[in-house]
Amino acid sequence: MKDLIITNKILNWYDLNKRSLPWRNNVSQTKKQYYTLVSEFMLQQTQVATVIPYFKRFIKNIPNIERLSKYDDRKLIKLWEGLGYYSRVRNLKKTAQIVVKNLNRKIPSNFFDLKSLPGIGDYTASAISAIAFNEPIIPLDGNIERVLKRYLFLKEHEQIRKDNLQEKKKIFGTSTKRSSDYAQALMELGALICKPVGPNCKKCPLIKRCKSYKNKNFELVKLKKKDKQTFYKLNVYKKNNQYLLIKNNKFNFLKNFNIFPMEELNSPKNFDKDLNIKISNMNMNIKIEYKNKYNPNKNNYWIDPTKLKNYTLPTFTKKIVKFLESDK
Repeated sequence: MKDLIITNKILNWYDLNKRSLPWRNNVSQTKKQYYTLVSEFMLQQTQVATVIPYFKRFIKNIPNIERLSKYDDRKLIKLWEGLGYYSRVRNLKKTAQIVVKNLNRKIPSNFFDLKSLPGIGDYTASAISAIAFNEPIIPLDGNIERVLKRYLFLKEHEQIRKDNLQEKKKIFGTSTKRSSDYAQALMELGALICKPVGPNCKKCPLIKRCKSYKNKNFELVKLKKKDKQTFYKLNVYKKNNQYLLIKNNKFNFLKNFNIFPMEELNSPKNFDKDLNIKISNMNMNIKIEYKNKYNPNKNNYWIDPTKLKNYTLPTFTKKIVKFLESDK
């Protein structure tokens, strides 16, 4: 009964306060499943506000999974440009191709079947299964984790480990008839009310039972992750006010994208970096060296720094170009 009370309070709050998001539009079941697939891939490591315009443009150009499975790679990357983590869109297309070719164009509803597809891990499989197929699953994203930590006043490292949070989320119960709405309601509660800083407790449906509210302590404890420190020498070739780029077949990050020629250095001493760029959990310390001689090949090409919008380039490369141009 306690679980049912919590569930109903959260759903009632959601019905009155949910945001109007393009992937929540009232569409056919097939479109809803496709919209959920695309939006969940985009929302991996990216905020909702950032995703909205990208999602709208993506759906306008690629309205269904059949179209996605055949869509030109270069155009696909261009649609994704600016969202970063480009392996996501490559995996999204691979998933579409598997669904079209092997699964009769039907996105699977089962958690384990979803997880077997490229780019889909535990969270994304849970989210798609719950939101698109109304399965009684609570996906544990950052928003729901935050609500759970504050609701139960979880402060110790053992308490906030992922496996413990997976166990503790049972306190929220489930909604058999409205599993899709309930998963989104819990996410929305974290996004709109139980914010990282300055939670709006007075409007929270869980205020009476929230232990953090009772203790007047809303500080969040996180498991500490250390960024990996890496060091690179980046070579700059310039001719006629243009920069030489190469197709990256060397590094695991930004695979097959155009970057400056560079090499990794193993823990160099007295490294005098020119700039620092963070990619995922990698903190890149970069030393720039200007070069004159180069050996052109089919993987090299020149770009005009004044026409960056005309090229399909990762943000990483654009940042370096802008740095070089500002350092004249």
